[in-house]
Amino acid sequence: MSRITILFALSCTLAFPTTAAAQGLTGPQKNAVRSAEAYLTMQGFSRSGLIEQLSSPYGEGYEVADATRAVDSLTVDWNAQAVRAAEAYLVMMGFSCTGLIEQLSSDFGEGFTAEQARYGAEQAGAC
Repeated sequence: MSRITILFALSCTLAFPTTAAAQGLTGPQKNAVRSAEAYLTMQGFSRSGLIEQLSSPYGEGYEVADATRAVDSLTVDWNAQAVRAAEAYLVMMGFSCTGLIEQLSSDFGEGFTAEQARYGAEQAGAC
């Protein structure tokens, strides 16, 4: 299997709108879905981090309710997102297992749940 095929398959598994959920979205929510999908192809995001990125005046500026509805309409493997985020941190610098989990789960860091952060750190090889 070629690298492009694998990357495409991976991006499709990480996030895609569910048909039933996507049908009830407003215009701004559909646009927020498109933005969310784009962000998810770039780097690992937690649910709360993605909502923050979409709703922040320094990000996309969507209403929090629209960003939340958009993110919740996607099927996202948040554990896989935590692994991607953990791997990105480890490329930049060394982290202890505890330090990486804290960075991934902190509200001032990535905002993953403690369980997602632990999974990401373990799968990335920090623990």
